[in-house]
Amino acid sequence: MQTTILLTALLLFGSDAPDRQSVITVVGAPGTEEYGQQFVEWSNRWQSAATTAGAEFIAIGTQEVEGMSDRDRLQQQLETIARDSTEPLWLVLIGHGTFDGKVAKFNLRGADVTATELATWLTRFNRPVAVINCASSSGPFVNALAGSNRVIVTSTKSGFEQNYSRFGDFISRAIVDTAFDLDKDEQTSLLEAFIAASSRVEEFYKQEGRLATEHALLDDNGDGRGTPADWFRGVRATKSAKGAAVDGQLANRICLVRSEQESMLSAELRAQRDLLSMKIETLRKQKSEILEDAYYSRLEELMITLARLYESAETPDRVHGPDTSIAR
Repeated sequence: MQTTILLTALLLFGSDAPDRQSVITVVGAPGTEEYGQQFVEWSNRWQSAATTAGAEFIAIGTQEVEGMSDRDRLQQQLETIARDSTEPLWLVLIGHGTFDGKVAKFNLRGADVTATELATWLTRFNRPVAVINCASSSGPFVNALAGSNRVIVTSTKSGFEQNYSRFGDFISRAIVDTAFDLDKDEQTSLLEAFIAASSRVEEFYKQEGRLATEHALLDDNGDGRGTPADWFRGVRATKSAKGAAVDGQLANRICLVRSEQESMLSAELRAQRDLLSMKIETLRKQKSEILEDAYYSRLEELMITLARLYESAETPDRVHGPDTSIAR
């Protein structure tokens, strides 16, 4: 019934529907009642965050749907949700996973879903996609799902970290907590939440005097290698795999709950801002190769353009946006 209503709404109102973020949480097979309660709580936190953000929210695995498995429902939701948007699709997998040395799976009630299957289902999307796999044995999902305009987060670095993962608890708390706003832009990005959650996981194992059995990864450059949180200083990756671009730039631009200033930006202005931010970051990396005067002159031009962009968002009669001619 719910799926029928959704399909009808898409047909009737799809062309006029507001462009907004979409959040899907999938609660897998709990194994025990205790785990089941925790997983539902984590999903509820994501729902609260989505509500605050004004995002579309869909929960799978928290209620029975007659005549349809959770696997089929996930596939169907990914087929019916908007494929084209400037706003991100968030897919959060909460539960347990398995890995037999070849195939990584996320455990569902009924048939499981493999990393390869999920990768196939996500190919239709032209919008930004963030997949947060909070399950054990989730590491192989990085390589399987990595791609352009995607952020992939897993709670483990490999499929052989098979113990219960606590990462999902911490990231569901961090995603809305501005205490973890490292770059002081009054919002917590996915990158910042990833770093915070990874730190909290590390603290847990140290306090318990136990060997850590989970090490989260983040990939947003599409190479499928992933970067651990301790490779970042603030929101900048200070290390990278040989021959690979650094991760983190896209993840730091994706925020579920946005600041007031960020919310004032249109999709067009946000895209211009992101391009300027990338140019500034690239320039900073080239600082040692450029004459000092030239470096600061170029940086000043980019920063002035960025300031004009934010000014244009605050001035309704400036419909054409800022002059970005100097941001070449």
